[in-house]
Amino acid sequence: MSAAPEIRGWCPGAHRPMESGDGLVVRVRPLRAHLDAAQVIGLCALARRYGSGTLDLTSRANLQIRGVAQADHEALIAGLAALALLDEDPALEARRNILTAPDWSEGDLTHRLAGALLAALPWLPALPEKIGIAIDTGAAARFRNASADFRFELAETGQLLLRADGAPLGRRIAEDDAIAALLDLARWFAETGGPVAGRMARHLKTRPLPPEWQDSTPRPQTGPLKPGPAPDGPILGAAFGQIDATALETLMQETGATALRVTTGRLFQLRGARPTDAPGFVTSPGDPRLAAHACPGAPFCPQATVETRAIATRLARRLAPGDTLHVSGCAKGCAHPRAASLTLTGRDGAFDLVRNGTPWDEPRQRGLGPDDIETLI
Repeated sequence: MSAAPEIRGWCPGAHRPMESGDGLVVRVRPLRAHLDAAQVIGLCALARRYGSGTLDLTSRANLQIRGVAQADHEALIAGLAALALLDEDPALEARRNILTAPDWSEGDLTHRLAGALLAALPWLPALPEKIGIAIDTGAAARFRNASADFRFELAETGQLLLRADGAPLGRRIAEDDAIAALLDLARWFAETGGPVAGRMARHLKTRPLPPEWQDSTPRPQTGPLKPGPAPDGPILGAAFGQIDATALETLMQETGATALRVTTGRLFQLRGARPTDAPGFVTSPGDPRLAAHACPGAPFCPQATVETRAIATRLARRLAPGDTLHVSGCAKGCAHPRAASLTLTGRDGAFDLVRNGTPWDEPRQRGLGPDDIETLI
Protein backbone atom coordinates (compact mmCIF):
# COMPACT_ATOMS: atom_id res chain seq x y z
CA MET A 1 0.00 0.00 0.00
CA SER A 2 1.33 3.44 -0.87
CA ALA A 3 2.11 5.92 1.86
CA ALA A 4 -0.24 8.83 2.45
CA PRO A 5 0.83 11.93 0.52
CA GLU A 6 2.79 14.50 2.47
CA ILE A 7 0.67 17.56 3.27
CA ARG A 8 3.16 20.39 3.67
CA GLY A 9 0.72 23.18 4.62
CA TRP A 10 2.55 25.86 2.67
CA CYS A 11 2.98 26.96 -0.92
CA PRO A 12 6.25 27.41 -2.76
CA GLY A 13 7.57 30.94 -3.07
CA ALA A 14 10.57 32.47 -4.74
CA HIS A 15 12.72 32.69 -1.60
CA ARG A 16 11.33 29.38 -0.34
CA PRO A 17 10.96 27.01 -3.29
CA MET A 18 9.52 23.52 -3.06
CA GLU A 19 11.39 20.41 -4.13
CA SER A 20 9.62 18.36 -6.79
CA GLY A 21 10.47 15.43 -9.00
CA ASP A 22 11.93 17.68 -11.70
CA GLY A 23 13.77 20.12 -9.44
CA LEU A 24 12.72 23.18 -7.48
CA VAL A 25 9.35 24.88 -8.00
CA VAL A 26 9.79 28.65 -7.70
CA ARG A 27 6.60 30.70 -7.42
CA VAL A 28 6.29 34.30 -8.64
CA ARG A 29 3.43 36.42 -7.27
CA PRO A 30 2.82 39.28 -9.74
CA LEU A 31 1.90 42.55 -8.04
CA ARG A 32 -1.76 43.36 -8.73
CA ALA A 33 -1.82 40.33 -11.08
CA HIS A 34 0.10 42.45 -13.61
CA LEU A 35 3.37 42.11 -15.53
CA ASP A 36 4.48 44.61 -18.13
CA ALA A 37 5.85 43.36 -21.44
CA ALA A 38 9.49 43.58 -20.35
CA GLN A 39 8.76 41.58 -17.21
CA VAL A 40 6.96 38.86 -19.19
CA ILE A 41 9.78 38.51 -21.71
CA GLY A 42 12.37 38.54 -18.92
CA LEU A 43 10.46 35.89 -16.98
CA CYS A 44 10.26 33.68 -20.06
CA ALA A 45 14.02 33.99 -20.50
CA LEU A 46 14.59 32.98 -16.86
CA ALA A 47 12.30 29.96 -17.26
CA ARG A 48 14.34 28.77 -20.21
CA ARG A 49 17.73 29.48 -18.65
CA TYR A 50 17.17 28.12 -15.16
CA GLY A 51 14.04 25.97 -15.45
CA SER A 52 12.31 23.52 -17.75
CA GLY A 53 11.25 26.21 -20.22
CA THR A 54 7.65 26.27 -19.04
CA LEU A 55 5.62 28.43 -16.67
CA ASP A 56 2.75 27.17 -14.53
CA LEU A 57 -0.28 29.42 -14.07
CA THR A 58 -1.71 28.44 -10.68
CA SER A 59 -5.27 28.46 -9.37
CA ARG A 60 -4.41 31.58 -7.35
CA ALA A 61 -3.20 33.44 -10.43
CA ASN A 62 0.49 33.09 -9.66
CA LEU A 63 3.23 31.91 -11.99
CA GLN A 64 5.76 29.16 -11.30
CA ILE A 65 9.07 28.19 -12.83
CA ARG A 66 9.63 24.43 -12.59
CA GLY A 67 12.72 22.30 -12.92
CA VAL A 68 15.16 24.68 -11.26
CA ALA A 69 18.43 23.14 -10.05
CA GLN A 70 19.40 23.93 -6.47
CA ALA A 71 22.66 25.40 -7.72
CA ASP A 72 20.76 27.84 -9.97
CA HIS A 73 18.31 29.11 -7.36
CA GLU A 74 20.41 32.06 -6.23
CA ALA A 75 20.95 33.25 -9.80
CA LEU A 76 17.24 32.92 -10.53
CA ILE A 77 16.40 34.99 -7.46
CA ALA A 78 18.76 37.71 -8.68
CA GLY A 79 17.08 37.64 -12.08
CA LEU A 80 13.59 37.96 -10.56
CA ALA A 81 14.76 40.83 -8.39
CA ALA A 82 16.15 42.63 -11.43
CA LEU A 83 12.71 42.35 -13.05
CA ALA A 84 11.01 43.76 -9.91
CA LEU A 85 9.12 40.49 -9.49
CA LEU A 86 10.33 39.74 -6.01
CA ASP A 87 9.87 41.02 -2.48
CA GLU A 88 13.17 41.58 -0.71
CA ASP A 89 11.67 40.30 2.55
CA PRO A 90 10.91 36.54 2.32
CA ALA A 91 8.36 36.82 5.13
CA LEU A 92 6.48 39.53 3.25
CA GLU A 93 6.53 37.54 0.05
CA ALA A 94 5.03 34.53 1.84
CA ARG A 95 2.12 36.70 3.04
CA ARG A 96 1.35 38.16 -0.37
CA ASN A 97 -1.35 35.67 -1.36
CA ILE A 98 -3.64 38.24 -2.95
CA LEU A 99 -6.17 37.75 -5.73
CA THR A 100 -6.76 41.01 -7.58
CA ALA A 101 -9.62 41.64 -10.00
CA PRO A 102 -7.83 41.75 -13.37
CA ASP A 103 -9.80 44.64 -14.86
CA TRP A 104 -8.38 47.30 -12.54
CA SER A 105 -7.19 50.62 -13.86
CA GLU A 106 -4.86 53.17 -12.30
CA GLY A 107 -6.51 54.89 -9.34
CA ASP A 108 -9.75 52.89 -9.23
CA LEU A 109 -11.09 51.14 -6.11
CA THR A 110 -9.36 47.83 -6.81
CA HIS A 111 -6.03 49.58 -7.45
CA ARG A 112 -6.35 51.67 -4.28
CA LEU A 113 -7.29 48.69 -2.10
CA ALA A 114 -4.40 46.65 -3.48
CA GLY A 115 -1.93 49.42 -2.67
CA ALA A 116 -3.28 49.84 0.86
CA LEU A 117 -3.21 46.09 1.43
CA LEU A 118 0.37 45.71 0.24
CA ALA A 119 1.45 48.43 2.67
CA ALA A 120 -0.42 46.75 5.53
CA LEU A 121 0.83 43.17 5.09
CA PRO A 122 3.57 43.52 7.75
CA TRP A 123 0.91 44.39 10.34
CA LEU A 124 -1.21 41.27 9.91
CA PRO A 125 -1.03 38.78 12.78
CA ALA A 126 0.67 35.44 12.29
CA LEU A 127 -1.54 33.41 9.96
CA PRO A 128 -1.24 30.03 8.23
CA GLU A 129 0.76 30.32 5.02
CA LYS A 130 -2.10 29.24 2.75
CA ILE A 131 -4.34 32.07 3.96
CA GLY A 132 -5.31 34.37 1.09
CA ILE A 133 -7.09 37.66 0.45
CA ALA A 134 -9.32 38.47 -2.53
CA ILE A 135 -10.01 41.94 -3.90
CA ASP A 136 -13.16 41.16 -5.87
CA THR A 137 -14.16 44.75 -6.61
CA GLY A 138 -13.94 44.85 -10.39
CA ALA A 139 -16.76 45.49 -12.83
CA ALA A 140 -18.21 42.06 -11.99
CA ALA A 141 -17.78 39.66 -9.05
CA ARG A 142 -15.59 36.76 -10.20
CA PHE A 143 -13.84 35.17 -7.21
CA ARG A 144 -16.59 33.48 -5.19
CA ASN A 145 -15.22 30.00 -5.96
CA ALA A 146 -11.56 31.01 -5.83
CA SER A 147 -9.33 30.21 -2.87
CA ALA A 148 -9.34 33.14 -0.42
CA ASP A 149 -10.14 33.60 3.27
CA PHE A 150 -10.74 37.35 3.56
CA ARG A 151 -12.78 38.87 0.76
CA PHE A 152 -13.16 42.52 -0.20
CA GLU A 153 -16.36 42.64 -2.25
CA LEU A 154 -19.21 44.98 -3.11
CA ALA A 155 -22.60 44.73 -1.45
CA GLU A 156 -25.82 44.57 -3.41
CA THR A 157 -26.15 48.27 -2.61
CA GLY A 158 -22.74 48.97 -4.17
CA GLN A 159 -20.95 49.64 -0.88
CA LEU A 160 -17.63 48.06 -0.05
CA LEU A 161 -17.78 45.09 2.30
CA LEU A 162 -15.39 42.64 3.92
CA ARG A 163 -16.55 39.03 4.11
CA ALA A 164 -15.06 36.03 5.87
CA ASP A 165 -14.89 33.04 3.53
CA GLY A 166 -17.60 30.56 4.46
CA ALA A 167 -19.99 33.24 5.75
CA PRO A 168 -22.90 34.19 3.45
CA LEU A 169 -22.90 37.82 4.60
CA GLY A 170 -20.19 40.42 5.02
CA ARG A 171 -19.70 43.70 6.84
CA ARG A 172 -20.15 47.04 5.09
CA ILE A 173 -17.12 49.27 5.52
CA ALA A 174 -15.87 52.62 4.30
CA GLU A 175 -12.82 52.46 2.06
CA ASP A 176 -10.78 54.44 4.60
CA ASP A 177 -11.59 51.76 7.20
CA ALA A 178 -10.90 48.77 4.96
CA ILE A 179 -7.45 47.87 6.28
CA ALA A 180 -8.41 48.41 9.91
CA ALA A 181 -11.38 46.09 9.39
CA LEU A 182 -9.16 43.44 7.78
CA LEU A 183 -6.72 43.61 10.70
CA ASP A 184 -9.62 43.24 13.16
CA LEU A 185 -11.03 40.21 11.35
CA ALA A 186 -7.58 38.64 11.01
CA ARG A 187 -6.98 39.10 14.74
CA TRP A 188 -10.34 37.50 15.53
CA PHE A 189 -9.36 34.52 13.36
CA ALA A 190 -5.95 34.21 15.01
CA GLU A 191 -7.21 34.63 18.58
CA THR A 192 -10.11 32.18 18.30
CA GLY A 193 -8.14 29.17 17.07
CA GLY A 194 -8.26 29.79 13.33
CA PRO A 195 -4.64 28.78 12.74
CA VAL A 196 -5.47 25.28 14.01
CA ALA A 197 -8.19 24.95 11.37
CA GLY A 198 -5.85 26.45 8.78
CA ARG A 199 -8.48 28.19 6.66
CA MET A 200 -11.35 30.56 7.44
CA ALA A 201 -14.16 28.42 6.02
CA ARG A 202 -13.07 25.42 8.09
CA HIS A 203 -12.81 27.58 11.19
CA LEU A 204 -16.36 28.88 10.78
CA LYS A 205 -17.71 25.33 10.86
CA THR A 206 -16.82 25.14 14.56
CA ARG A 207 -16.63 28.80 15.64
CA PRO A 208 -19.55 31.18 14.90
CA LEU A 209 -18.61 34.47 13.28
CA PRO A 210 -19.73 37.46 15.43
CA PRO A 211 -22.93 39.03 14.05
CA GLU A 212 -21.27 42.43 13.55
CA TRP A 213 -19.36 40.84 10.65
CA GLN A 214 -22.58 39.79 8.92
CA ASP A 215 -24.76 42.74 8.02
CA SER A 216 -24.80 42.85 4.21
CA THR A 217 -25.34 40.59 1.21
CA PRO A 218 -22.58 40.62 -1.42
CA ARG A 219 -23.54 41.36 -5.01
CA PRO A 220 -24.33 38.31 -7.16
CA GLN A 221 -21.49 36.53 -8.81
CA THR A 222 -21.08 36.80 -12.55
CA GLY A 223 -19.98 33.80 -14.56
CA PRO A 224 -16.25 33.22 -14.86
CA LEU A 225 -14.20 35.00 -17.48
CA LYS A 226 -13.91 33.15 -20.76
CA PRO A 227 -11.29 33.04 -23.49
CA GLY A 228 -11.97 35.33 -26.40
CA PRO A 229 -11.91 38.98 -27.44
CA ALA A 230 -12.20 41.60 -24.69
CA PRO A 231 -12.11 45.42 -24.72
CA ASP A 232 -8.59 45.72 -23.30
CA GLY A 233 -7.08 42.76 -25.14
CA PRO A 234 -7.76 39.08 -25.80
CA ILE A 235 -8.24 36.64 -22.94
CA LEU A 236 -6.46 33.31 -23.37
CA GLY A 237 -6.29 30.09 -21.41
CA ALA A 238 -3.51 27.67 -20.57
CA ALA A 239 -4.43 23.99 -20.62
CA PHE A 240 -3.73 22.62 -17.13
CA GLY A 241 -2.05 25.94 -16.40
CA GLN A 242 1.05 25.01 -18.40
CA ILE A 243 2.58 27.74 -20.59
CA ASP A 244 5.50 27.26 -22.95
CA ALA A 245 7.84 30.19 -22.24
CA THR A 246 8.98 30.56 -25.84
CA ALA A 247 5.39 30.51 -27.12
CA LEU A 248 4.38 33.19 -24.62
CA GLU A 249 7.34 35.41 -25.50
CA THR A 250 6.52 35.07 -29.20
CA LEU A 251 2.89 35.90 -28.50
CA MET A 252 3.80 39.06 -26.60
CA GLN A 253 6.08 40.26 -29.38
CA GLU A 254 3.85 39.41 -32.34
CA THR A 255 0.69 40.93 -30.85
CA GLY A 256 2.33 44.08 -29.50
CA ALA A 257 0.90 43.40 -26.04
CA THR A 258 1.91 46.00 -23.48
CA ALA A 259 1.22 43.85 -20.42
CA LEU A 260 -0.14 40.57 -19.14
CA ARG A 261 -2.78 40.18 -16.43
CA VAL A 262 -3.21 36.79 -14.77
CA THR A 263 -6.41 35.58 -13.14
CA THR A 264 -8.18 32.47 -11.95
CA GLY A 265 -9.44 29.70 -14.21
CA ARG A 266 -5.95 29.38 -15.77
CA LEU A 267 -6.67 32.49 -17.82
CA PHE A 268 -4.62 35.55 -18.69
CA GLN A 269 -5.19 38.71 -20.68
CA LEU A 270 -2.84 40.26 -23.21
CA ARG A 271 -3.39 43.95 -22.53
CA GLY A 272 -3.32 46.17 -25.59
CA ALA A 273 -2.67 43.23 -27.91
CA ARG A 274 -3.79 42.85 -31.48
CA PRO A 275 -6.18 39.92 -32.16
CA THR A 276 -4.34 36.66 -32.63
CA ASP A 277 -4.91 32.96 -33.30
CA ALA A 278 -2.51 32.09 -30.42
CA PRO A 279 -1.59 28.51 -31.37
CA GLY A 280 -0.96 26.35 -28.32
CA PHE A 281 -3.26 28.38 -26.08
CA VAL A 282 -6.94 28.04 -25.28
CA THR A 283 -8.85 30.61 -27.32
CA SER A 284 -12.43 29.32 -27.22
CA PRO A 285 -14.78 29.24 -24.20
CA GLY A 286 -15.98 25.82 -25.34
CA ASP A 287 -12.54 24.21 -25.16
CA PRO A 288 -13.01 21.05 -23.03
CA ARG A 289 -9.58 21.46 -21.45
CA LEU A 290 -10.97 24.31 -19.34
CA ALA A 291 -13.22 21.79 -17.59
CA ALA A 292 -10.31 19.43 -16.85
CA HIS A 293 -7.82 19.76 -14.01
CA ALA A 294 -4.59 17.79 -13.71
CA CYS A 295 -1.44 18.22 -11.65
CA PRO A 296 1.96 17.57 -13.28
CA GLY A 297 1.81 13.94 -12.08
CA ALA A 298 4.64 11.43 -12.37
CA PRO A 299 7.55 11.77 -12.88
CA PHE A 300 7.43 15.49 -12.12
CA CYS A 301 5.98 15.15 -8.61
CA PRO A 302 7.61 12.68 -6.21
CA GLN A 303 4.26 11.93 -4.55
CA ALA A 304 2.54 10.94 -7.80
CA THR A 305 2.63 7.37 -9.13
CA VAL A 306 0.71 7.98 -12.36
CA GLU A 307 0.94 10.22 -15.38
CA THR A 308 -1.96 12.65 -15.39
CA ARG A 309 -2.19 15.15 -18.22
CA ALA A 310 -2.24 12.82 -21.21
CA ILE A 311 -5.25 10.93 -19.88
CA ALA A 312 -6.92 14.17 -18.75
CA THR A 313 -6.59 15.55 -22.28
CA ARG A 314 -8.21 12.43 -23.76
CA LEU A 315 -11.04 12.25 -21.24
CA ALA A 316 -11.82 15.98 -21.38
CA ARG A 317 -13.09 15.59 -24.93
CA ARG A 318 -15.73 13.15 -23.68
CA LEU A 319 -17.15 15.26 -20.85
CA ALA A 320 -20.80 16.20 -20.94
CA PRO A 321 -21.57 19.94 -20.90
CA GLY A 322 -21.27 21.29 -17.39
CA ASP A 323 -19.20 18.37 -16.09
CA THR A 324 -15.71 18.69 -14.66
CA LEU A 325 -12.79 16.29 -14.55
CA HIS A 326 -9.91 16.09 -12.10
CA VAL A 327 -6.96 13.74 -12.59
CA SER A 328 -4.78 13.86 -9.49
CA GLY A 329 -1.42 12.17 -9.10
CA CYS A 330 -2.12 11.53 -5.41
CA ALA A 331 -4.82 12.11 -2.79
CA LYS A 332 -3.69 15.69 -2.04
CA GLY A 333 -5.62 17.03 -5.02
CA CYS A 334 -3.38 20.07 -5.53
CA ALA A 335 -4.74 20.98 -8.97
CA HIS A 336 -8.38 21.14 -7.85
CA PRO A 337 -8.91 20.80 -4.07
CA ARG A 338 -12.69 20.53 -4.36
CA ALA A 339 -15.31 18.24 -5.85
CA ALA A 340 -15.45 17.40 -9.56
CA SER A 341 -17.98 15.42 -11.55
CA LEU A 342 -15.32 12.80 -12.16
CA THR A 343 -12.15 12.49 -10.08
CA LEU A 344 -9.33 10.04 -10.77
CA THR A 345 -6.76 9.66 -8.00
CA GLY A 346 -3.42 7.98 -8.56
CA ARG A 347 -2.51 5.20 -6.16
CA ASP A 348 0.26 2.61 -6.61
CA GLY A 349 0.43 3.18 -10.36
CA ALA A 350 -3.32 2.89 -10.98
CA PHE A 351 -6.38 5.09 -10.50
CA ASP A 352 -9.21 5.24 -7.99
CA LEU A 353 -12.47 6.66 -9.32
CA VAL A 354 -14.69 9.11 -7.41
CA ARG A 355 -17.89 10.57 -8.82
CA ASN A 356 -19.03 14.01 -7.64
CA GLY A 357 -16.30 14.16 -5.03
CA THR A 358 -12.70 14.93 -4.16
CA PRO A 359 -9.47 12.89 -4.39
CA TRP A 360 -9.63 12.10 -0.67
CA ASP A 361 -13.21 10.80 -0.76
CA GLU A 362 -14.01 7.08 -0.69
CA PRO A 363 -13.72 5.83 -4.29
CA ARG A 364 -16.37 3.85 -6.11
CA GLN A 365 -13.75 1.77 -7.88
CA ARG A 366 -10.06 1.13 -7.28
CA GLY A 367 -7.06 -0.02 -9.26
CA LEU A 368 -8.23 1.14 -12.68
CA GLY A 369 -5.92 1.44 -15.67
CA PRO A 370 -6.30 4.03 -18.45
CA ASP A 371 -8.16 1.58 -20.69
CA ASP A 372 -10.57 0.71 -17.88
CA ILE A 373 -11.39 4.38 -17.37
CA GLU A 374 -12.11 4.97 -21.05
CA THR A 375 -14.98 2.48 -20.88
CA LEU A 376 -16.59 4.20 -17.87
CA ILE A 377 -17.19 7.62 -19.43
